[in-house]
Parts: sequence; structure tokens; C-alpha cells
Amino acid sequence: MSPPNEDVNDENAWHEACRDRVAQYLKDQGVVHGRIGEGPAWSVPGVMSVWAVESGRAPGRVGWWVLCGDGPTDYVSSKDIRSPREAVRAIAQRWQVACGYLARGEAPPDFELGSPDSRRQLAPLLESRAELLLQWVAEDAIWSEG
Repeated sequence: MSPPNEDVNDENAWHEACRDRVAQYLKDQGVVHGRIGEGPAWSVPGVMSVWAVESGRAPGRVGWWVLCGDGPTDYVSSKDIRSPREAVRAIAQRWQVACGYLARGEAPPDFELGSPDSRRQLAPLLESRAELLLQWVAEDAIWSEG
């Protein structure tokens, strides 16, 4: 068994890596934003994390929620989404819709993932991630909201 400090260091390193991925993803997507949270707003360490990202137009306010971890990195506006849990739900639901398109070899209208040749193979993987996320959303015990 590892000493507790090693576990914390591993978790911190994983969070730092996710934060770096979030920053690069937002840059690649051309998202105008402010600061990215120093740590995730919610996470299952080593698996998935949700990051609050400051609005580029309203400093001090969350403008975006970004999901990062074992699956595609994705984001949603905070306009109608007030918590990490709501963000996870919205992203998972979007992924479920995208899976129908991917399974037919089509590009979803608002989602980019993989190449045209890989769409059919990616559909079941994305569907499994979406299902897992929705199971987590339904589990009150893993959310500390309020």
C-alpha cells in the first residue's frame, strides 16, 4: 500500500494534467475565457473531472464547464447550467444524441469526434461513457452540492 502522500501527489498530478488538457482544448476550440479553476469543481480522480472556467466577458463568473478525463474533452456554456452535476448531465445527453449519428457513420451537427472512418467504431465507446456519466449524475452520494 502506498503512503497517503503518494496518493495525494498522484491525484494532484492527474488534476494538473487535466487542467493543462482543458486549457489546450479551449484554445483549440477558440473559446474566449478567463481563468480556469485551480482544481476541478468535481472529479472522480483518475477517471473524470469537471472544471469551472471563468467567462471571458464577465470576469468573476463561471462562463463554461469543461469535462475532462477518460473520454472526450467537452464543454458547455454555464448560461443555463449552474453546477458541475448539471454540466455532466448536459454533456452526457449531447453524447447520447451524437452516438446515433456516429453509429450511422455520420457527423453529428454539433459535435466533432474522430475521423469519418472511425465514427462507427467510436459510437459504442461514446455511448458507454455517456451511460456512465448519467449513472453518476443519478447518484446523490457522489455530489456535494449546496
